Amino acid sequence: MDLLLQIGLVEIAIGAMLGWLMVIREQKPEWLKRIGVVRTHRILQVHLDFLLMGLILVAVGLVVPDPPPVLQAMLIFGTIFNPLLFVPLAFDPDFDKKLWYRVFSVISFLAISGGLVWAALLGPA
Repeated sequence: MDLLLQIGLVEIAIGAMLGWLMVIREQKPEWLKRIGVVRTHRILQVHLDFLLMGLILVAVGLVVPDPPPVLQAMLIFGTIFNPLLFVPLAFDPDFDKKLWYRVFSVISFLAISGGLVWAALLGPA
């Protein structure tokens, strides 16, 4: 199986498993607060973003024939780290004010957006 498909399916599975945190968020919010989560909506964002990023990888993996390794790396990097960028914000709403976080966010966004433009230019199989 193609690497993009494999990683995409893993991301979808991670997103699906994070759905259980939505149950906890609604029924036992004190559990999340106990581990330091102060913004539970960020957990929802991680859950949804992993689902969407996984779907993006699966779609590109099915449509773009033999994507170059650099393109695959860009897409995999971006689709893994974009959802993870919400995690520190669940614990500290001001985390996005840190310079290194902003730089890393820009790199991640450039990887996914640039990678998707490149994939679109390569076109469908």
